[in-house]
Amino acid sequence: MRLCFALACLAGPVLADPPVIEAVTAYQSTNSWLFDVTIRHPDTGWDHYADGWRVQDMQGNELGMRVLHHPHETEKPFTRSLGGVVIGADHTQAQIQSRCNVDGWSEEIFVVQLQ
Repeated sequence: MRLCFALACLAGPVLADPPVIEAVTAYQSTNSWLFDVTIRHPDTGWDHYADGWRVQDMQGNELGMRVLHHPHETEKPFTRSLGGVVIGADHTQAQIQSRCNVDGWSEEIFVVQLQ
């Protein structure tokens, strides 16, 4: 009986650590913003890797998304940029949320000041 329980536990889903946003820098250009986002995730290859991040306003509306097209197994953490994000002049903050191809969107939100 104990062996069956142990095997059943092993058969359940294994969730890895979510992608963690370590730093965000936002730069304003004439009509839009450029975001540099640094992410740490224990990518294991094509089967499990951080595959994107998005910029949202403080109400959760998506303003831009950076798709990551391959794993970063040897680059931890890594930084990628997204430009051309249009944000209204009345906004003073934005949210950044990361995603991996297995677990989906992370529950953690990184708030960046827009100055």
